[in-house]
Amino acid sequence: MTCFEELKERGLIKDISSPEVEKLLNEKQITFYIGTDPTADSLHIGHLSSFLICKRLADYGHRPIILVGGATGMIGDPRPSSERPLITKEEVQHNFKCLKTQLEKLFPGVIVVDNYEWSKNINFLDYLRDYGKYFNVNYMINKDIIRRRLDEGITYTEFSYMIMQSLDFLHLYENNNCLMQVAGQDQWGNITSGIELIRKKLGKEAYAFTMPLVTKKDGTKFGKSEKGALWLDKEKTSPYELYQFFLNAEDEMVINYLKIFTFLSLDEIKELEKKHQSSPETREAAKTLAFEVVKFVHGENEAIKAKETSEKIFASGGISEDMPSVNLASSTLKEGLTLIDLLFLTNIVPSKSEARRLIVQGGIAINKEKQLDPNFLINENTLENGTIIIKKGKKNIWKVDIN
Repeated sequence: MTCFEELKERGLIKDISSPEVEKLLNEKQITFYIGTDPTADSLHIGHLSSFLICKRLADYGHRPIILVGGATGMIGDPRPSSERPLITKEEVQHNFKCLKTQLEKLFPGVIVVDNYEWSKNINFLDYLRDYGKYFNVNYMINKDIIRRRLDEGITYTEFSYMIMQSLDFLHLYENNNCLMQVAGQDQWGNITSGIELIRKKLGKEAYAFTMPLVTKKDGTKFGKSEKGALWLDKEKTSPYELYQFFLNAEDEMVINYLKIFTFLSLDEIKELEKKHQSSPETREAAKTLAFEVVKFVHGENEAIKAKETSEKIFASGGISEDMPSVNLASSTLKEGLTLIDLLFLTNIVPSKSEARRLIVQGGIAINKEKQLDPNFLINENTLENGTIIIKKGKKNIWKVDIN
């Protein structure tokens, strides 16, 4: 199977800039890049679904560059709904250092670059004369992400993001012999603008392909848990929580996720698919998915620990020191802590209205007993050895330590 055929089989090709992309991936050893802006000090699962392309293509002999946008991060990629809040230069630099460390650990040997290094010395006149003149405003307006914002309005700062990203592709093309850019499908407009800039300014061809955005069964965005984004930093999202998230993946989506998130061979995935169809109750495909993701992100020891913790909690109904835990001050009990308050304070639910809905619908158990009263009072009598065990739904359990 060729490189391109494997990517297609795994569902990792959405758009290609020209038929030459397939030939380059199959017959050459090229340098390509993929990027992100340092809007936080950790990557999350959404990033991982895209950045795994670095290892996949490297395994076929291609050379990956990961761009962490210290310059574009201070501007902000246009969102479909509203403008991103600007973050300070100091925050951007801190986030860049954190992401660089994380990426170099995940992808040993990868080149991580910062577009601030070649953007910081471009003055305004040079920006307009050397780059801006190659961009037709009508062409930019017709790009999907820009067009969707026209009714609400878009600032010149956001509008300029496309030029900055195009400049990145031009710089890497000239200085790193980078022939191809890879990104999620939502970046297609920015990518093709970079290809056009290279063609107009240098008279040469560059290439690109995009990957479909990973979604849930209903088409909604993938990668959110009860606490928000699933981070790759174990201090933000524990290996156990990451394991549980993938373990609880929708049955209809597990095989797709195995293709996207793991490096199991397609033959191995087909075998798991057969077992998934014949004996779905064993959850073998989901267990394999969860184990493989945690192993890649945190190492095999953490994957084994997460698996054993999960089995201990759900198979035997026990409590493990490795299960998700939250600390609350004992003074909160004296203030009249209701079940709604407890769920909200521990971030098990995003809002009190969501807490009320879950409780009334029978989705919450305290110390193995289902509670249907949103105003159930949490007090000393609720504690078992200074601990409260909260179960949300069938598969999510937290330990709350009161001290």
